[in-house]
Amino acid sequence: MQRSLADENYLKAVYHLSGGEPVSVTTGLLAEYLNVTAASVTDKMKRLKEKGYLEYQKSRGVMLSKEGRKIALSVIRKHRLWEQFLVQVLGFKWNEVHEIAEQLEHIDSDELVDRIDKFLDHPTVDPHGDPIPDEKGKMEDLHLKNLGEIGVGVLVSIAAVANHDPEFLKFLDKKGLTLHRKLTIKSRETYDGTLTLLTSDKKEVILSEQVARQIWVHIS
Repeated sequence: MQRSLADENYLKAVYHLSGGEPVSVTTGLLAEYLNVTAASVTDKMKRLKEKGYLEYQKSRGVMLSKEGRKIALSVIRKHRLWEQFLVQVLGFKWNEVHEIAEQLEHIDSDELVDRIDKFLDHPTVDPHGDPIPDEKGKMEDLHLKNLGEIGVGVLVSIAAVANHDPEFLKFLDKKGLTLHRKLTIKSRETYDGTLTLLTSDKKEVILSEQVARQIWVHIS
């Protein structure tokens, strides 16, 4: 069955808002996430249900069907592979690729995606540290910890960021906080949770708790 760009964007949104779990997402939450009216979401959900992509009940919201989940993961796979290609091959920065990948993710060619995957040597994460689904929709469990919850004295390495906003990524660049950077939690303010981090080259970096909670790490 033919599907539109809007169909794919809605299915991807449901996947993200549900955290990839088989749980319902309210139409109000979808409307806020996609910046559209609740009436538009309700109309679209009914049509996606007719196509077999969603399970929809007005009182409970929507949940991806097996086919809808498959499509959502396919779009996410393409998006993250394109981001990795743009950074690794074309030299884009991690703050420059999201909007471009938003367009490229809708190219309907499994052969192209598989060739990009092979060319990149089958990467498991994208430039922001997000896991890339394989051709079967499976993703590696990265077992990450939130930087905002790490105790003082612990050595960590940055593995992913939850916020892909270009300005946020530029802010991290200015702080020298890129993927794989090793840090030690030097201190934490009791009052507001502000962290003082010590980099591997002995430089101090101060982060608000709000920023720290958007960074995911491996404990070294």
